[in-house]
Amino acid sequence: MRICFWGSVADALRGKTGGGGELQIALLAKALSWKGHEVIVLDLDTHTKFVTEDGITVLPVDGYYKGIRMIRTFTHRLPGLYSSFLKVKADIYYCRIREYRHILTYFAARKVKAKFVLGLASNLDILDFGSRWRHFYSSTVENLWGVFNGIVTEFVYPFLLHKADYVLVQHDDQGNLLKKKGIKYIVFPNLIDLNEIPSDSTENKKYFVYVGSLNKRKGFAEFYDLVKKLPSQSFKVIGQPRDETGALFFAKISLCRNVKLLGRLNHRQTLNEIANSLALISTSPMEGFPNVFIEAWACGIPVLSLYVDPGSIIERENLGVIAHGDKEKLIHAISHFETNSAFKERAKSYVERNHILNSDKIEEIHDLFQKIHGSNSSTRHNKD
Repeated sequence: MRICFWGSVADALRGKTGGGGELQIALLAKALSWKGHEVIVLDLDTHTKFVTEDGITVLPVDGYYKGIRMIRTFTHRLPGLYSSFLKVKADIYYCRIREYRHILTYFAARKVKAKFVLGLASNLDILDFGSRWRHFYSSTVENLWGVFNGIVTEFVYPFLLHKADYVLVQHDDQGNLLKKKGIKYIVFPNLIDLNEIPSDSTENKKYFVYVGSLNKRKGFAEFYDLVKKLPSQSFKVIGQPRDETGALFFAKISLCRNVKLLGRLNHRQTLNEIANSLALISTSPMEGFPNVFIEAWACGIPVLSLYVDPGSIIERENLGVIAHGDKEKLIHAISHFETNSAFKERAKSYVERNHILNSDKIEEIHDLFQKIHGSNSSTRHNKD
């Protein structure tokens, strides 16, 4: 079976830190390749064809870097992307991350009589426009090109949700949102590769850690408020400013004596910092299922979250604290934090049951894609 993915995925395939969506595509692609499927990745940043050590073929997009700037999207990039999809002639095309160009994947899949699978990367993919404006567009759209992308995506993405052969969601909360729209789904949790998870950590832990983009969308201003109200606690911040809000509060937080700014670290360094922390702090108002949550639990570290609890996992599995938007509750949790010897095993057990890319999970992925390939209808399927 031939399966096609696309995006800026090459770095993630090589083990370099990238976006969460790209990492999930890379892990899924590896699992399918290990099971003997032919996996093709069309990569937007690749100029020449190559094959990874996992047997995944990475191809450049036809004519992606040709043409005149400002108009080459329409003269070269979109036509080249569509023609590249057609040339692959895959049995299944998989798309992830909210993106209007997925429409080309859909049309190519229908042209070659293949299946089209859409994987959700965030709750924002399926919430109302007002939520997307508050938590995404208001902090990311900076020019007319951003406006164009946003408008086209708002029309295209709902169409794709209804037309996809399969929609894969990260947790039940996303599934329930789709159910209200009359869209059926399958829950498929995010994956994690344990190869880089540290085996041991420092027993004398003294700091809390914040990991991610330092911007408005990830709630960095709210994190600064927490730090100011907790002068007796120590924090480490991993990441770099990504917008004006991030730059503003990065400058402010750099003056706080209880904060150490580490900048951008590679994946292994980040995991080491998480493993040696008391807990991971999250102040992001909107996510899908953050990879960093799973990585923290794999390290035996709790998550103290202001807003996000994907599928109510934190509350149900007792994997930390969810404050439901109440800053005072989160401040209290941090200031009264106590280590729990039983937590480490409980958290690791949860990850092992649900997220580890082990032989059982690889077999589950293989069975799912075999089912997708073998289904007779190009309409939506029931939740498993």
